[in-house]
Amino acid sequence: MTLSTGNQLRAARALADVEQKWLADKSGVSINTIRNMEARGAEPITSGAMTVRKVQLALEEAGIEFLNHGQPGVRLKGSAQS
Repeated sequence: MTLSTGNQLRAARALADVEQKWLADKSGVSINTIRNMEARGAEPITSGAMTVRKVQLALEEAGIEFLNHGQPGVRLKGSAQS
């Protein structure tokens, strides 16, 4: 599944217990881009596909799994299905 909303990004970052700066450094995008992506809230992220992919990959390396079962979500990899 893919990263799709600002709220999903914020939740993923909180679950991974990482700061915006860490994510920016790890993904190779600017901290302002991370802030702008999160500021979208429940709306779809409008950043380019490559930017979103870089951020998603960094979070997946930190143990996050992205879910889109009817609505965007996140969980730690290896967590039990609900």
